[in-house]
Amino acid sequence: MNGIEQLLKELPELESMLGYKFHDSLLLVMAFTHRSYINENRTVTQHNERLEFLGDSVLGLLISEYLYTHLPQETPEGDLSSLRSRLVDAASCIAYVLKLQVEKFLLLGKGEKRNDGRGRESILSDLFEAIIGAVYLDGGIEAARKFLFSNFSSEISSLIENPLHNWKALLQDHCQKKFQQAPKYQVLEETGPDHSKLFKIAVFLGEEQLGSGSGSSKKEAQQAAAADALARISTR
Repeated sequence: MNGIEQLLKELPELESMLGYKFHDSLLLVMAFTHRSYINENRTVTQHNERLEFLGDSVLGLLISEYLYTHLPQETPEGDLSSLRSRLVDAASCIAYVLKLQVEKFLLLGKGEKRNDGRGRESILSDLFEAIIGAVYLDGGIEAARKFLFSNFSSEISSLIENPLHNWKALLQDHCQKKFQQAPKYQVLEETGPDHSKLFKIAVFLGEEQLGSGSGSSKKEAQQAAAADALARISTR
């Protein structure tokens, strides 16, 4: 039994975990098929990148609508944009898909499976967006809205209620006061398609690496790296 046949057999369990039953089960199969799998299985021709592209836009629309509807009318546009970015970024998408516990159904090539950890964040983030895209195509915008907010309303509310700290500014202040030196940021890795990049960045003080982090933009990854550095400094 090949991977596609096994996935088709497990669809009822997968749909139960997602909380959504598909009319077109092939959309769900496509959402869980990574490009690396079809590179090694030439009988399979469709992977999840186009669904991920669509799901990225659907997710952005649903979150924008939610913020517009639920936050006070006087909330500045800049704050709305910042919250939206945080709610749809790679880190949030990874958290969403890990909560569903559906990673085990993802079809990957043997080479990608061996690269445990390398590029995993990008794959998981893309998987979540592909699921959103598949639900949207299968049931429309209402189905996508119900899927998103029935599964993740508590996570979304928590992120809105807890403003993001400016970790870069805090780390900069710490390093300047203690060492009279500013930290420097370096891109370690850049993965994913052009419309959905994932950056991994490390922060250094001199030659010492203080921390690292990932994000869908360099700015976001720098914040994650600074937060990691501050956490390590606090532990010391």
